[in-house]
Amino acid sequence: MAENPLQYEKISKLLKGFAIPSIMAALVGSLYNIVDQIFIGQGVGYLGNAATNVSYPFSTICLAIALLIGIGSAARFSLYLGKKEPELAATAAGNGIILMVIFGVAYFVIGESLLNQLLKLFGATKEVFPYAKQYAGVTLVGMPFLIITNGMSNLIRADGSPRYSMACMVLGAIANTILDPIFIFIFHWGIFGAALATILGQILSFIFAIRYLWHFKTIHFQRNNFQLKVKECLKTCSMGISSSANQIAITFVQIILYNSLTYYGAQTVYGTEIPLAACGIVMKTNAIILAIVVGISQGVQPIIGFNYGAKQYSRVREAYLLAIKWNMIVSAIGFFLFQCFPQYIISLFGDGDKLYFEFAVLFMRVYLFMVLVNGVQLLSSSFFTAIGKAMKGALLSLTRQVFFLIPLILAIPYWFGIMGVLFAGPIADFIAFILSVVLVSRELRHQRIISQRKDIAEQ
Repeated sequence: MAENPLQYEKISKLLKGFAIPSIMAALVGSLYNIVDQIFIGQGVGYLGNAATNVSYPFSTICLAIALLIGIGSAARFSLYLGKKEPELAATAAGNGIILMVIFGVAYFVIGESLLNQLLKLFGATKEVFPYAKQYAGVTLVGMPFLIITNGMSNLIRADGSPRYSMACMVLGAIANTILDPIFIFIFHWGIFGAALATILGQILSFIFAIRYLWHFKTIHFQRNNFQLKVKECLKTCSMGISSSANQIAITFVQIILYNSLTYYGAQTVYGTEIPLAACGIVMKTNAIILAIVVGISQGVQPIIGFNYGAKQYSRVREAYLLAIKWNMIVSAIGFFLFQCFPQYIISLFGDGDKLYFEFAVLFMRVYLFMVLVNGVQLLSSSFFTAIGKAMKGALLSLTRQVFFLIPLILAIPYWFGIMGVLFAGPIADFIAFILSVVLVSRELRHQRIISQRKDIAEQ
């Protein structure tokens, strides 16, 4: 087998080649919801925006499933390639693809069956519910396609084709962006038209992703690679659990956050709908920064995984630290925009009264105050997944959302009302950042000791 560039190519060049397409693909995923939000805000109003917000947990759950299988199978795929075991790599990829299909269909059936109950759980008010039901009922049809596309994109990147992975997502996004204004403003289909444009874009991306099955460069599939092996499936899920757990935790945060905002908002001049609509805009705007961080983490993962499998620990360290540097630059730009130009950003999503803009600006500035460092926790969690320490990665994924943010959202508003909900975000971000630095520092120190012992033994 020819020597893999992941083993010898310059880290900065590898990260650029893998991360930039991954960033574009991740951005496209977040833009699906943002484009809908912008056109719905302009064509339907802030109740339509609120409807997409309470429907958003369906998308985060979908992404959690895609990451569970996609990241898990891609991580095992990369580790096997690093160990020069292509047959096992093909089995990991084949089992992952079958799991994507099974989970995607199951999610659609469950989502449609429990649609009314879930939307109420997600925080839909009486005024928002009809819009949310129409939007979520349609977009759930596209969820199986989205799970398979996102899962496949991880395998495609791990196979050394990050540009193809990016193209899969970009095609769907372009279709969605073109169809949204046509369906909303020309056909006057409102929120239904936005949802229909979304799933048509997802189907197009799915077709392009599936096409790659016949074009893998490092492996060749055999029929037996697609026969489910329980042990392989469990290991795949264990490798993807950290990234998935983070998304599941985000879903719980969204549910608690939306319900807390409506509860405490009712006690203020803002009421229930304004905090709900403003929250969704702020979260989805921040999703652009997070999408870039996710793209960096997905791009660096095969580099870290391969070199860890090949026991080249200095390259593992170099790749992680370079990814952190990239993250800090992007986050600094985000911090500047969120603090200095919040009203301009919010106005992109439609008009509102004075109270709406007042709360939305306040929300953006306070809740995203620690955006400068909150990507470190995500990158660190992916780092542990890439080196096969899935449980440590899962634990780190849960720290910010479950161990810190949820308790803070529930506790602080008891004294500070709706402002307490806003303060919970930056406090949780800072604590998770400190914990991430401590855990990764210990791991890198451990790898350096192993490397030094190896060098001494070879002498």
